[in-house]
Amino acid sequence: MEGRKNWVLKTIKTASGILLSPFFRLERDGMENLPQGSAFILLPKHQRWVDIPLLSLATPRPLYYIAKHDLFKNSLSNWFIRSLGGIPLNRQRPLESRRSLKAMIEFIKEGEGVVVFPEGTYYRNKMGPANVGIVRLILSRFSIPFIPVGVNYSRQGVRSLVQINFGKAIYADPSAPASSFLDNVMKDIAELSGLC
Repeated sequence: MEGRKNWVLKTIKTASGILLSPFFRLERDGMENLPQGSAFILLPKHQRWVDIPLLSLATPRPLYYIAKHDLFKNSLSNWFIRSLGGIPLNRQRPLESRRSLKAMIEFIKEGEGVVVFPEGTYYRNKMGPANVGIVRLILSRFSIPFIPVGVNYSRQGVRSLVQINFGKAIYADPSAPASSFLDNVMKDIAELSGLC
């Protein structure tokens, strides 16, 4: 699987900053919790579709994103989303995603940051149920930091304030089940998002 195309990413990141700035004011906290040169997994709250470009703007390092396979259906969107770091995943038919999961594992081995939205889709102003599958897969192969990320929107005149809070790194206890690890992370995500 082809990786990110940095020239596409830089172009879109610049354009996103310009296009989104009339509508959103971005603030971020906890930047010191992001690893500088090693692999990590970001586990953000998913409030809206615009979380993805805003998260990219808030994070200094380029990222890979686990995304719904539906977004990759035609050749143009497939090329574009992969160029930005998208990795397709079919949660209903995970066997169809073997190639994508192998690519994700390689990206982690190369020291990249990977974004997994644990809710799978967005839930505005409330926490959705966690999907443990991809987290279980990562935990079975790596001992790397998982960073909970809170995302909170509030209206301020014509623009929305978007607060992105990067929590402290969490390492899993290898003897504990992945589901209990993710339950604890989800509590942190809720707190960082002001939803507890």
